[in-house]
Amino acid sequence: MHRLDRIEGAARLPYSLKILLENLLRNEDGRLVTPDHVRALSGWRPTADPTTEVAFTPARVLMQDFTGVPCVVDLVAMRDAITILGGDTSRINPQVPTELVIDHSVVADVVARPDAFARNAELEFERNQERYQLLRWAQQAFTDVSVVPPDTGICHQVNLEHLARVVFTRAGPNGPEAYPDTLVGTDSHTPMVNGLGVLGWGVGGIEAEAAMLGQPLSMLVPQVLGLRLTGELPPGTTATDLVLTIAELLRRTGVVGKFVDLYGPGVASVPLANRATIGNMSPEYGATCAIFPIDTVTLDYLRLTGRPEHRIRLVEAYAKEQGLWHEPDHEPDYSQTLALDLGSVEPSIAGPTRPQDRIPLRVAPHAIAALLSGCTQTEALETGPNGVGPDGAGLDEAGGESFPASDPIAIDHDRTRDRPTPSCACPGSHDWPHHPVELTLGGERVSIDNGDVVIAAITSCTNTSNPSVMIAAGLLAKKAVERGLARKPWVKTSLAPGSRVVTDYYERAGLTPYLDALGFNLVGYGCTTCIGNSGPLLPAVSAAVTEGDLTVCAVLSGNRNFEGRIHAECRMNFLASPPLVVAYALTGSLHADLLNDPLGTGSDGNPVFLRDIWPSSEEITAVVDDCVRAEMFTRGYADVFAGDERWRGLLTPETDTFAWDPTSTYVRNPPYFEGMGREPEPLRDVTGARVLLKLGDSVTTDHISPAGAIAVDSPAGVYLREHGVARGSFNSYGSRRGNHEVMIRGTFANTRLRNQLAPGTEGGWTRDFTRGGAVATIFDAATSYAAAGTPLVVLAGAEYGSGSSRDWAAKGTALLGVRAVVAESFERIHRSNLIGMGVLPLQLPDGVSIDSLGLTGEECIDITGVTALQDTIPATVHVRAGEVELDARLRIDTPGEAEYYRHGGILRYVLRQLIDGEQA
Repeated sequence: MHRLDRIEGAARLPYSLKILLENLLRNEDGRLVTPDHVRALSGWRPTADPTTEVAFTPARVLMQDFTGVPCVVDLVAMRDAITILGGDTSRINPQVPTELVIDHSVVADVVARPDAFARNAELEFERNQERYQLLRWAQQAFTDVSVVPPDTGICHQVNLEHLARVVFTRAGPNGPEAYPDTLVGTDSHTPMVNGLGVLGWGVGGIEAEAAMLGQPLSMLVPQVLGLRLTGELPPGTTATDLVLTIAELLRRTGVVGKFVDLYGPGVASVPLANRATIGNMSPEYGATCAIFPIDTVTLDYLRLTGRPEHRIRLVEAYAKEQGLWHEPDHEPDYSQTLALDLGSVEPSIAGPTRPQDRIPLRVAPHAIAALLSGCTQTEALETGPNGVGPDGAGLDEAGGESFPASDPIAIDHDRTRDRPTPSCACPGSHDWPHHPVELTLGGERVSIDNGDVVIAAITSCTNTSNPSVMIAAGLLAKKAVERGLARKPWVKTSLAPGSRVVTDYYERAGLTPYLDALGFNLVGYGCTTCIGNSGPLLPAVSAAVTEGDLTVCAVLSGNRNFEGRIHAECRMNFLASPPLVVAYALTGSLHADLLNDPLGTGSDGNPVFLRDIWPSSEEITAVVDDCVRAEMFTRGYADVFAGDERWRGLLTPETDTFAWDPTSTYVRNPPYFEGMGREPEPLRDVTGARVLLKLGDSVTTDHISPAGAIAVDSPAGVYLREHGVARGSFNSYGSRRGNHEVMIRGTFANTRLRNQLAPGTEGGWTRDFTRGGAVATIFDAATSYAAAGTPLVVLAGAEYGSGSSRDWAAKGTALLGVRAVVAESFERIHRSNLIGMGVLPLQLPDGVSIDSLGLTGEECIDITGVTALQDTIPATVHVRAGEVELDARLRIDTPGEAEYYRHGGILRYVLRQLIDGEQA
């Protein structure tokens, strides 16, 4: 054990930095990790801007299949490339345990039927057999690679419930070693495992590949915010309400790129599942991670999930010996501290396009009407007389956060009637546009309108890993059915748990029949609606939405609700707890006032209110205690890597290199190593570039990276049809991430993307100046520019690349020929991924925007000073766009990132390092 108490200054460090310090101590080799790194971290100054680079060596790598398939494809391509360069294929092999969970490929095509799960699983295998063969091959061709087959669970929930060690053990040079479990994952919600005290965060696939191959990840020692928790959640509130409150608070505070440590007396009252929910949504508030320390709650959860007793004793002993055990009265040094009284949390939803835009449930109908009538989010949440601002919070005298008193659904409901009537600060009324469209569903004549709910989905690891909120949803469904309520016929309902354990405790509690009765039949174990795998709307509903050009809504228990993510026909998407998802399925509309209006009329002819069927905390706890058992976890995960007959029956030749199928439309050899030599080419400035896209603020990786359904007339759809793929077999972009030809055609093709260079369009359109500025698809224009030898640039606003750690947002950008992105600011992961693909991230000076410079996107652009990167990292490079000239900040922040760029990207860098190591 590398003892932290021997390092001066270690005791004052936040929990997260103690783990990072141990990582440096254990991996110090005098080359990649030096004594200077250790001294720099132990002498960490809380309020200093991050300037010190250290090398983080994760104990393992976690992947899901959407991001895992391209990782495997890249490793296979590296094996081919190292052979061409005269190297040994065995050098291309994971050096740390790598765990891949197939969870992103199931689609909620079939719903509200007893056979929904079986049918969706069958469709999943039919669509993805080529991808699954690749992953089965990788499991036997690469050492230390474990694959959890499809229809098992969501990677983060499987990680939390089974894969996470908390304390790792291995044989060292001086005997057995114990050290903290750490990881990086190819999904931005990897920090879910932070709830167990495990340090980990999401990275792009290209960074994960480097970690798999034994390359430490270069990072700046971050600032750490301490969030002090006090009190307890009031009755009627859920973990979802808590995490939406925290997301709002921390996004407003500004924690992008920072670590968040949760501490204080309130930590002990936060169940492990709630901790995981908070950690899961770290990317929603911009933090690298949000971690809880190890305590008795951690140990109790390890027992509940069937971990062996000797492992639990090791975790306790190690944490206490290393100073990683939570001491409620101990306050480490933090860069900044905030306080949150858990008792102030109130029922909430978030939306319609950002997870940090929390809407208290008591004002939800007002906010929805305001949004539909054209108000901004800020205006919609103004409540005038009671002084609550757009975020529902204000600063207390001590500078911490104070929130308005809660209105728990189960108690003191009448107090909501005494609240001032919400009033909006915007001009005009909230007489939202009514455009009812009539349709026939199940023989019944109904109508849908703006603001109605067409998708209600219990989905995503964020909440399905939490027995309390899942049991609450089941109990609410039971009471609703017993009172004679039913879901509205236009609502597409689905249940997609994160592991089979959920259905086990539902069965034991007798809740499954009631969920089924409301249409929440099991559709699969995996990410469905939360990543856009929501499947089609009911045909008649889809036709009505198109006919009326309606703004309809999705309500889901997920973590993301960005434009175009959930479903192309849902313009407004709201995050909510699982029981509220059930409630909105009953009302069928976001206009419903769940706290005051009846959900419907019961079988006895009387109105039924939410307060009548909302389960009490005592009811939920009783069912959880009785029905969630350790043997469910041990039994459910006993053969987690085995898979069913379809998985075991896949043909996987035992070869060191993969046999590429030239006819495959799922898996193709990528072009990243074409023409690559043993030495990198000299760097060049960017001259004569044209603008491919001019974008506004908050363009997410969902806008950039191909995701969701493939439109038949899109460049990707045309490609598939040309290769003999029928429309019904298109599958999704995510499932075809192993085919760069499909993915490059879908980059920047999100239906909600607004390219200001092509005004009046929405989606993947731009102007092609090789053809006089004619409007063309982004892919076709990029192809024309490539033929002309013209480099490309993207212009963007603030928070460019926020959202999921999608490696294809960077890969597609690079393959389109983009050499640089000029933006007001970048989100952490995407900036790093751009560098990893050889694309320059350039940041405008403070207070300067693309619009303030007067740039239209029609200018020719030169970027000079790039060649200085050959030997150093210049602070700025010079940008000339038409008549405009300025120095832009070069956002290559560490020497490691500079090396990646000099080599043309991280993949080429790692390959050359492996060849050099072989020669040494």
